[in-house]
Amino acid sequence: MFSDVFHLLADTSRNAPYQGVKPRAPPYSDLIIAPDKKNCQNRNRLVKIAHPIMENDGKETLMDAEKNKSELSLEIEKFVKTGFYTHFGMLGEVFRSDPAWQKMHALGTELWLDTGSTEDAEKMWTHQFSALTTNNTLLNKEVQKGTYDSLMPEVEKLLAEHPGLSDKKRMLEIAFILNARHALWLVEKFDAHVSVEEHTDLANDVELAVDYARRYHAVCPERFIIKIPFTPAGLLATRRLAAEAVPVNHTLGFSARQNYVIARIARPAYVNVFLGRLNSFVAKNNLGDGSYVGEKAMLASQAAVKKLRNEGLSPSRQIGASFREGAQVRDLAGIDVMTMPPKVAAEFLALQLEPGQIDDKTGQDYTIGVNPDVDQERIRLDTLWDVDDKVVACVDALENENIESFTPDDLLAFFKEHRCGDVLVSWTDSQIQTSAAEGKIPNLDNWKDALEDKSVGLDALMNLAGLNSFRADQKAMDDRVRNVLAKTPAR
Repeated sequence: MFSDVFHLLADTSRNAPYQGVKPRAPPYSDLIIAPDKKNCQNRNRLVKIAHPIMENDGKETLMDAEKNKSELSLEIEKFVKTGFYTHFGMLGEVFRSDPAWQKMHALGTELWLDTGSTEDAEKMWTHQFSALTTNNTLLNKEVQKGTYDSLMPEVEKLLAEHPGLSDKKRMLEIAFILNARHALWLVEKFDAHVSVEEHTDLANDVELAVDYARRYHAVCPERFIIKIPFTPAGLLATRRLAAEAVPVNHTLGFSARQNYVIARIARPAYVNVFLGRLNSFVAKNNLGDGSYVGEKAMLASQAAVKKLRNEGLSPSRQIGASFREGAQVRDLAGIDVMTMPPKVAAEFLALQLEPGQIDDKTGQDYTIGVNPDVDQERIRLDTLWDVDDKVVACVDALENENIESFTPDDLLAFFKEHRCGDVLVSWTDSQIQTSAAEGKIPNLDNWKDALEDKSVGLDALMNLAGLNSFRADQKAMDDRVRNVLAKTPAR
């Protein structure tokens, strides 16, 4: 079912930049992009084919949301699009080609760059690349450099026309403006799809997550993919957005079982495995050198997600994220999508592989770099690559429920009741604080008991650490913005 939908718009002008070099399926957003009136007539039909789950459920639809936009949101949408020049499909002759990337593409891998820096992206961009990913960490780097300091007076002037905004609301709007403006600049520069990430304050709020995602989509439906993190609220928000054919990159996944849950329940365009952080967890906790731990999880998730797609149960495509070295690109050739930092892309090219030396690795079973004396079950490494019967049964049961009526707490309770409380965890305040203090990589000594009693999966622990690290970067960005605004009066 989904493969037929993917190809309905495969021949539109939006594929022109690839000059005949296409991924196995066009980017998921092609389902909803209608560059001419004829395709616009197909929009609702496409949505119903791909996502029949939201009919007559009483929820606000995308059309309703368009009608109900606030004056502020309309003004901000106009503001962020000021000066943006659309030239979709017109840059095909601008960017060079590369035989190694062309072979990767031929194996079915979409190639993305993981950077918010136009300078870094420009060094590596070829017409085989189709997207850029940004996040709170990457955007924060640009903000800390002062890239958008000159924009702040105009932002302040705009928001000053709406007195009574709370500090939280102001920061949400400023974050939206910065993300949207930066992403539009990347779109204009590279004619790329761009993943834009929501403010971390929305991670546990279904309604706000849906609202801001719709607003991002309205700014650039041709190219924006909205990043929403794997949380109970994120799952419910993504399910609603996917039903409206808003393309979502459901981020902060670390395992096959997490992505199995996401792909079946939320049905986003993309799911992720942050593979480099998994290798770092093993290495930094002195459990081994960590080699191929993330790769093993990545390939297991790729297999699970592809199986669901082939069975018509989900449209989701698998992203490999958090690449740390060029050899990982070679070792994961053939996965659905790779998003890699420019430095990693350069390292891959430095391997000087001939196209004939690059082959599909999705069937590989790599030996992981974990010391022989490590009890892998006690630290729950299996949660990274196994999709066990409990998880499948839990999702089967959940699909028989009226999921649209669920709250995040309902979802947590359901997973606990069905013996999967270690997948979606009800974290205590103390656990959240411990994780936040650790940074991106958990300290195993702090989590041994929770892992051993199986109240927490290692994948869930990595997800919590990832969300907390994004929150820290978001706070740094917000603090920078507040500081600039305090020093710069509105014009």
